[in-house]
Amino acid sequence: MDQHLKSILDIKIRKTLENLEKNNMVAFYVETRDQVVPKIAELLKKGDTVSVGGSMSLFEAGVIDHLRSGRYNFLDRYAEGLTREQMQEIYRKSFFADGYITSTNAITENGELYNVDGNGNRVAAMIYGPQSVIVVAGINKLVRDIDEAVERVKNIAAPANNVRLSTKTPCIKTGTCMSCKSDQRICCSYVVLGHQRNKDRIKVILVGEPLGY
Repeated sequence: MDQHLKSILDIKIRKTLENLEKNNMVAFYVETRDQVVPKIAELLKKGDTVSVGGSMSLFEAGVIDHLRSGRYNFLDRYAEGLTREQMQEIYRKSFFADGYITSTNAITENGELYNVDGNGNRVAAMIYGPQSVIVVAGINKLVRDIDEAVERVKNIAAPANNVRLSTKTPCIKTGTCMSCKSDQRICCSYVVLGHQRNKDRIKVILVGEPLGY
């Protein structure tokens, strides 16, 4: 990256980290995805019950493989052969987990996390339940404000995830949200996490390279 562009990006990163802290979230910055797992290992204890939200970022950063290492009691939503009932049970048990790891659809420079969910289990666990929530987000998730976060989801995250999930929603053809009424719609619950009452419950690891959608 051009050094002048990087200097501007560094200003935005510092501002975001400072505002996350002002919003009672713990903020970390790592340069590369290879530094994510060591940071998570610092934040979890051996034997912790850990669950995750649906996230390509966690796969790309090696987090899922780390959680499958046997070090933790991992409630693995990605295990092969799970029935619908077993998946629902994992969603429910996640509320009692020691740690819940997920990504976010966008992080604003004001220190807010913006997320849009289909089933709602991910945003519900981020809001309440697990003792600790760890959010892993690539630099591509950084936006100026909530308005820009909304546009990011409509034009990038939602269409890309619908393609990944092979849904029959209009956005996979148009490339942008159409506010559809499809039974397969994945944009159902819209949540902004701002200033937190429970200080330091949410930890955010911002990664200096793109991850996920």
